[in-house]
Amino acid sequence: MQPLLLLLGFILLPGAQAGKIIGGREARPHSHPYMAFLQVESPEGLSSCGGFLVREDFVMTAGHCWGSAINVTLGAHNIEKQERTQQQVTVLRAIRHPKYNETNALNDIMLLQLRNRVTRNRFVRPVALPKAREKPRPGALCTVAGWGWVNLHRWSDKLQDVQLRVQRDRKCTCRFPSYNSQTEICVGDPRQRKAAFKGDSGGPLVCNNVVQGIVSYGDKEHGTTPEVFTRISSYLPWINKTMRCFQSAAAD
Repeated sequence: MQPLLLLLGFILLPGAQAGKIIGGREARPHSHPYMAFLQVESPEGLSSCGGFLVREDFVMTAGHCWGSAINVTLGAHNIEKQERTQQQVTVLRAIRHPKYNETNALNDIMLLQLRNRVTRNRFVRPVALPKAREKPRPGALCTVAGWGWVNLHRWSDKLQDVQLRVQRDRKCTCRFPSYNSQTEICVGDPRQRKAAFKGDSGGPLVCNNVVQGIVSYGDKEHGTTPEVFTRISSYLPWINKTMRCFQSAAAD
């Protein structure tokens, strides 16, 4: 794989900055078979995001990970190597939520229709979506994974994961003026040095084997928590409608 020229993470909001998985560890290889690595081309250059497979022909990620061209790698552990488990596919259509707001990151969700269906196996497998109106309770322990930065000077070529606890909404309401408890989840115990950050944007928050959130944005001061994740259950009608409307090229 061509070395990355630039790694971007969280959307840059007032009081927010790109970041990394802090306080995590190298994931057991292929223990997150839904994980997707996105290489994104935009007028600003080449960047990377996380994402996750929700159907054989669709990957979900953050809306701010949009680009003019996106290449997806699934089944990877080390994204700097050509592993036999990897499946690489281009994006046919990037579909951001119609009410995505670039200024405050509201509705920060996007579906990527893959040009070809991937082959489901033990290395590549969709993650389960939540039920309608489902939201993890405060205190729930969930997992975030990504290939983002592991300190201020180095990013990881091997998948990292970290366990974070869901917080009460007021923890984020006090910290982020635009936080919306109806469409977002507050995650990360400020007493622990654990966080998602640069290069992890668009990655999944998985609780009890169900994806509940998407890495969206956080504070700019050294990756401190809590952080804001897009709440997937709030968008199920849009998600289901979008995936019904667009058929993969392989299915046509």
